[in-house]
Amino acid sequence: MDSRFSMVRPVPYMGVIWATNEASKLGYYNGHPDWCNLGQGQPEVGVIPGAPPRISDIALTPQDHAYGPLGGTIEVRQAICDFINRSYRQGKSQYTIDNISFASGGRLTLTRLFSILADGDRVGYKNPDYTAYEDYLNTLRQRCVLMEIRASEEDAFSVPPEKFMDFIHQERLDAFVFSNPCNPTGEVIKGEDLKKYVEVARKENCLLGVDEFYSTYIYNEDGSPADAPVSVLSYVEDIENDPVVAFDGLTKGFRYPGWRCGWAVGPKYIIEMINRAASAVDGGPSTPAERAAIEALKPGAAEQELTATRKEFAAKRKMLLEGLEKLGIKPVRAPLGTFYLWCSVKDLPGSLSDADEFFFACLKEKVMTVPGHFFDVRPFRTRPAEEPLKHWVRFSYGPDRATIEKALARIEKLVKEARG
Repeated sequence: MDSRFSMVRPVPYMGVIWATNEASKLGYYNGHPDWCNLGQGQPEVGVIPGAPPRISDIALTPQDHAYGPLGGTIEVRQAICDFINRSYRQGKSQYTIDNISFASGGRLTLTRLFSILADGDRVGYKNPDYTAYEDYLNTLRQRCVLMEIRASEEDAFSVPPEKFMDFIHQERLDAFVFSNPCNPTGEVIKGEDLKKYVEVARKENCLLGVDEFYSTYIYNEDGSPADAPVSVLSYVEDIENDPVVAFDGLTKGFRYPGWRCGWAVGPKYIIEMINRAASAVDGGPSTPAERAAIEALKPGAAEQELTATRKEFAAKRKMLLEGLEKLGIKPVRAPLGTFYLWCSVKDLPGSLSDADEFFFACLKEKVMTVPGHFFDVRPFRTRPAEEPLKHWVRFSYGPDRATIEKALARIEKLVKEARG
């Protein structure tokens, strides 16, 4: 903290940004041909087999140069609504455009939600989870009660529905926000388990905010790509009364992170409050980005993109998982979601068994990872004397196959040298 500017609160780096900053000290820049970024939070954005052509141009109308609606244009909300209904609500009640709020990216969509939580709310969160939640919750610490549930190694860093139900009931929570599939662990709450999450939210009147940006990246037990994404919206019974809000966008599954397109789906009242908050938080989304989103969400093309993405990333998951396991770097169990592997390095020789030391050693080989403690969400900024996630590392298979193969060879060299 700089004493000259004590009026400004110290804001920590998010894990990926910290990793990138450290790598830049050694010459890294985005797109550097000799670096392997296994820390990246974005998927590869180029052409992949079976996917439709990448969208490279959009047509604008004169009105698109003016301010647009806070929650998105009618056209983009209709496109999102249609996508949601055909993906998750076939044979069920249908979401309408009034259930959709569009924003310039996922973080902004989540920021809007956190901004509308009421004073005195008891807000639950999971550990480990998405790094940005720490700062979102930090801003609430003076007016809300923040309650943590830790996902244990014994449960493969997931929270079984029975533990979740007990937590919501005993702590009398008003809201609970989590990522599913989980960034960083790749664990997925799905099927009957996810249905139970919705049931307890309904019973306890607890707002369930589900960050589903990795909903596309779902795999079967044998590692093959799943037939469909996973969403909490499949288990909503009463669209207007079930206290469930889901967040998704074009960033991950559609592989357009630079567009900054995200959305929230939920009851009309909550969406209206989110849109009102947008008038102060951000002023509304970019209309040109909305035009592009409409193209990406077209029936047929959207499903083709998501299917191709799951297939390609299933192959990269297998490549990275098998490559790391040969070196003694393993998850508790192979994750069935996201494009991350949450692995322990505790069995590596010497200092490599520490996630931070492993990170810096990999940097020397021009390979980036993210140490696990960045995903240990601590809104009050207090760190324990002994980091509980000091042996855990998040590896991304967001890059292309050639980059993953090169990174594995460099990590293998590092481990072999340490073992002598």
